[in-house]
Amino acid sequence: MFDARSHSQTLSCLRSPEGERLSSSFTVAILGANGGIGQTLSLLVKMIPLVSDLHLYSISSVKGVAVDLGHCNTPSRVKEFVGLSQLADALKGIHVVVVTASAPRRPGMTREDLFDANAGIMTSLAEAVADNCPDALIHIISNPVNSLVPLAAEVLKRKGVYDPRKLFGVTTLDVVRANTFVSQSKNLNIIDVDVPVVGGHTGITILPLLSKTKPSVNFTAQEVEELTIRIQQAGKEVVEAKAGAGSATFSMAYAAARFVESSLRALGGDENIYEYSFIESDLTELRFFASRVKLGKNGVETVMASDLQGLTEYEQQGLEALKPELKAGIEKGIAFATKQPVTS
Repeated sequence: MFDARSHSQTLSCLRSPEGERLSSSFTVAILGANGGIGQTLSLLVKMIPLVSDLHLYSISSVKGVAVDLGHCNTPSRVKEFVGLSQLADALKGIHVVVVTASAPRRPGMTREDLFDANAGIMTSLAEAVADNCPDALIHIISNPVNSLVPLAAEVLKRKGVYDPRKLFGVTTLDVVRANTFVSQSKNLNIIDVDVPVVGGHTGITILPLLSKTKPSVNFTAQEVEELTIRIQQAGKEVVEAKAGAGSATFSMAYAAARFVESSLRALGGDENIYEYSFIESDLTELRFFASRVKLGKNGVETVMASDLQGLTEYEQQGLEALKPELKAGIEKGIAFATKQPVTS
């Protein structure tokens, strides 16, 4: 679906060694399916063979998106759900929930502005997930991820259904961008490139570990600094290029669909599935941290600590520099959640 290797892996997980089709199939809900990211993501998820049912939810009509996607001759069935009165039905029987619902980022908007716009939305959606599909994997795309994931964790915890293995901040876009920029810079086959990106999902909290790039490649000090800054500011690059017409949609949808596919493959029993995600973690003194994780049938199976070992001096300085800002973002989300009344 995304490249030859990924597509081959997806198809292989649908068949037994004898070539018989496996029965694993899953239901995915996209909350915010009528938005710029949501529409593109809905198409990409519709193309994943492991998806049997695709629930599209939006606060406004999503009928056109659902009907249009329904004409695509892939196996998954598409259902539309509109408004808060249908949110519970949209979430029943769901294996993976993808939260894209949010206010769009405009030129000049800070992540704090985004938090003010999106914190209430995330609270109500997290409560609905807790009430209707508490065992589902939850993928949060809405920004600021650094604050909204901790916020959602607190909501789920107060509802008594929090499982840290199943709550993900989707930071895959940072890895996708890092892989793209490095492959272009070094003229590498992009399918082979993997750049670990750790920390958070905004500005200096995004820390690409270029020294650990696979395949191994040498960078000058200037290249490291320039690539690091470009990866950290890539979202701004898109916002400015769109001149007020929105933020990253296609690349974010692509990255989110990759994460959905990886999660479904892991749920289906496929082994050795790794992605990068912002999760509750003990890798650092911070409660939440983005790093490489191994996915399994219950979500996060293993947090890979090796990426934080043997850092260069530049990377170590970057790690220490990001901690105060990331800590502030985490605390902001937790503080908001603790002030909200718990719905029954």
